[in-house]
Amino acid sequence: METLMNKQIGEFVAEDYRTAAVFSKYGIDFCCKGHRTIDEVCTKKGLDKTILLDSLSAVLNIRADQAIDYRSWPLDLLTDYIEKKHHRYVEETIPILLQFLDKLRKVHGERHPELFRVYELFTMTAGALSQHMKKEELMLFPFIRKMVKVRLNEDTLERPHFGTIENPITMMRHEHDEEGDRFREIAGITGNYIPPEDACNTYRVAFKMLDEFEQDLHLHIHLENNILFPAAIEFQEKMFKE
Repeated sequence: METLMNKQIGEFVAEDYRTAAVFSKYGIDFCCKGHRTIDEVCTKKGLDKTILLDSLSAVLNIRADQAIDYRSWPLDLLTDYIEKKHHRYVEETIPILLQFLDKLRKVHGERHPELFRVYELFTMTAGALSQHMKKEELMLFPFIRKMVKVRLNEDTLERPHFGTIENPITMMRHEHDEEGDRFREIAGITGNYIPPEDACNTYRVAFKMLDEFEQDLHLHIHLENNILFPAAIEFQEKMFKE
C-alpha cells in the first residue's frame, strides 16, 4: 500500500495505459503532471486514497492481452509512431476545428460568449503545437534516431549542438505543460465539452472533436513525457559513458 502511494502517476500509465481512464475520471492530469505521486494528488484534491487505489486495482486485475507495451518499443520506432499517428492527427484536425470554432463564435457568440475564449485558446494551441512538433521533427527526434543508429553500428556518438538531450527535452516538457493548462481552461469553459441545449449539429460536432483532440493530446504527451523522454535520456547517458 505504502509503495503504491509513493508511486508516480506517470509510472502507472506507462506500465498500463488503461489506468489513464481512472485518472481522467477523477480529474487527475497523468501526462503533463505525471511526476506527482498518488499520495500527493489525493492530498491536494481531497480524494479518498483507498477508493482511487481500488479503482486502479480493478483495472489492473483485468487481463490486458491486447494492451500495447510502448516501453518495449525501440526509441526510433516510438518517434516514428508519434509522428505518424499523433503529429499527423494534430495537423489534419486543427484546420477543421478552427473552421468550426470560428463559425460557432460568429453564429452563437452572442448567446454563448464563452465561445470567443474557446476560439482564442484553440488558436493559440494551433500555433504553439505546430511549432512544437516541428522542433521535435527537425531537432529532437532525428537525434534520438541517430543515437539508435550509432549504437547499432557500434560507432561513437558526437555531442549535438544543443549540448545534451536534456536541453530540448526540458523545452518540450515546458511546452507540454502550457498546452495542458490551455486545455484545462477549454474543458472548464465548455463544461467538459457538453454542448448547450440549443446547440446545432456543428456545435455538437465541434465539442466532440475538441474532446477527442484533448484525449489524443493526453496520450501524445504521455508517450513523450513518461516513456520516450526518460528512455532517451538514459540511452544518451549510456552511450556517452561507453
